Amino acid sequence: MRTAEVERNTNETKIRIVLNLDGRGDSELDTGIGFMDHMLALFSKHGRFDLKAVCKGDTEVDFHHSTEDLGIALGTAFKQALGDKKGIVRYGNMMLPMDEALILSAVDLSGRCCLNYRIDIPSEKVGDFDTELVSEFFMGFARASESTIHLIEIDGSNSHHIIEAAFKSVARSLKQAVAFEPGFEEDTPSTKGVL
Repeated sequence: MRTAEVERNTNETKIRIVLNLDGRGDSELDTGIGFMDHMLALFSKHGRFDLKAVCKGDTEVDFHHSTEDLGIALGTAFKQALGDKKGIVRYGNMMLPMDEALILSAVDLSGRCCLNYRIDIPSEKVGDFDTELVSEFFMGFARASESTIHLIEIDGSNSHHIIEAAFKSVARSLKQAVAFEPGFEEDTPSTKGVL
């Protein structure tokens, strides 16, 4: 099984992530941010990734450092769990509806970081969570996992639905991308020979 355990400790956050890419979608989450617990739980469920995440952050300031560092730590865990990436599909995409919201995501586990983030969230907050932090999470994840992620909002008016659809869509895209391609278990999916 492809697993990773990551600890990220800074002056602002202390994070521990345990990830199993070949799981069932089980999660144990205590990030100190209720909304992020919700998003990571559905990310885990829809990607079929087993995920444990604990974060002790400076949430008395705001949720910025915790959210960004959770993206970095989770991206680092993905990179470690994937190893040399032999045999994986590499690419994934999902057009995901959630009520009125419709989100397209596409992922390439390329070894290069790129985030094309075109999500327009109408409200500045969902509960006590600043919605601008969604892009910070995905940028941290893309950088640390060395992956290309396109996130495009096709439609949507409810901020919670838009964000939830984004997390679900990326999870489903990653589920496709990390899957093994039958018959090519020892093949690196690149003409370069490495990813």
